[in-house]
Parts: sequence; structure tokens; C-alpha cells
Amino acid sequence: MPLVRSLTVIMLLIGFLWGSTAISTARSQEAAKSPVAQQRLGIGQTPTEELIKAWNIDIAPDGANLPNGAGSVAQGQKIFADTCAACHGEHGTEGPMERLVGGRGTLDTKKPIMTVGSYWPYATTLYDYIHRAMPLNNPQSLSADQVYAVTAYILSMNKIIPDDAVLDRNSLPAVKMPNRDGFEQTEAPRGADCMTNCTPLDPQK
Repeated sequence: MPLVRSLTVIMLLIGFLWGSTAISTARSQEAAKSPVAQQRLGIGQTPTEELIKAWNIDIAPDGANLPNGAGSVAQGQKIFADTCAACHGEHGTEGPMERLVGGRGTLDTKKPIMTVGSYWPYATTLYDYIHRAMPLNNPQSLSADQVYAVTAYILSMNKIIPDDAVLDRNSLPAVKMPNRDGFEQTEAPRGADCMTNCTPLDPQK
């Protein structure tokens, strides 16, 4: 094909494609302005207070958002035996799932044993996790009283609270975990990740 003829064909194709694109864009803009396009799609709904309450279950370290209710160590022992021991063992050490009890004094050894009693810094986190994710086969099925009771029993097995203790939204945040001071908030240099020798956060900032 002669060069002039080839260039002519190419220019015609470019013009055709540009014209098609312009027409398609114009039609899309007109369609977006149509009454049908302005209507809501009817997808989703405004969440009710009950829906928000069911979703907003986070428990802060200071106990914010803990529900009303209470549970004793004795009550927790029975619930633990019925719903938790199959995975964590009768005494929270046998498994087959994560060990919950023991390990105090091992964190700075070559074989640290990280459990609720040896590693976790806040007792309220235990309530949060049990309520949110346990038992594994039926999470969020325990009542607030039952979660307080199981939390109390696990803390009692770790010798953190006495065997006659009763936990509620006021007493649980007051429990000081053995490793509360074992964590340090740090900040990385600007624009860089910090993994070692990080500068401690200034609590005044």
C-alpha cells in the first residue's frame, strides 16, 4: 500500500475512534443527569441503634464500654469446664489450643511461655476477646455475666485474683496484670519504621 494511502487510512481510523469516544462520553454525561440516575439505588439501610450496639463491642484497656453484669470465679469454673476445657484443657495448660495459664517469669528466657497470666497487659482485653470470639464454635453466645465469670476463673487460675473474687465493670479494670509494665509505647523516626532502639513516646505530646 502506498505511504500516502496508509497514512490516510490511519488518520481516518483515529478520527473514527475519537468521535466514538466523544459520543460515548457525552451520552454517559447525559445519562448521569437523568432522573433515573439521580434516584437512590435502594441498597443498604440506615443502621438502627440496636445494630450499632451489636457491632460496637470493643472494650478499651481502661474498661470503657464494659457492660453491666457480674461473674464469680466459682461460676466461671463450671462454664470453663463446659465450654472452654475441650480446647484449652481442664487447667488451661493442656491444650490442644493456646495455653492460658502459667509462664510467669519466662518472658526473658530462651523459651518464653506467653499466656494470659504471663504476657497480657490488661485484664479487660481478656473480657473483650472471650466475648468477641469464644467459644470457637459459637462466638458471642455467652452472656455478659458468663464472660465476667470465665474471665474471673482464668485470672484466678493465674493467681492474679483470689478464688472468691467477683468481677464486674468496675472491678475488672482495677485488676493489674503482672506484665502491665512490660510494654513500652514507642515512636519511629519520621518516615521510617522502627524495630529496635526506638524512642519512647512522650506522654505529654
